[in-house]
Amino acid sequence: MKHETKIDGTTVIVTFSGEIDLEHSPKAREVLLDGLDKGRSMIVDMSGVNVIDSSGVASLLEAFQLARNKGMDFYIAAITDPVFRVFKLARLETVFDIVDSVADGMDKV
Repeated sequence: MKHETKIDGTTVIVTFSGEIDLEHSPKAREVLLDGLDKGRSMIVDMSGVNVIDSSGVASLLEAFQLARNKGMDFYIAAITDPVFRVFKLARLETVFDIVDSVADGMDKV
């Protein structure tokens, strides 16, 4: 898994690529939680993620819940078909605020 964090105004944009699985989810969690302290909203760009498992989903859910508790906007952008299938299986497509692109997320914050 690779990651990049950028700040655009008060929005933290975290971009992941590769696999967010049991091996990589602790780092993904660390990156997400660290980012929550740096802005007032977060967009997670998943366009490069081809695999996610339950540990990766748990990292996203934890960050989502913490963001909501802080009153922050939290969007997941540009999810790939394999990731969407996992979200749909767990019925998370109705939990997360999913946008088509980072630009769409920026329009909402």
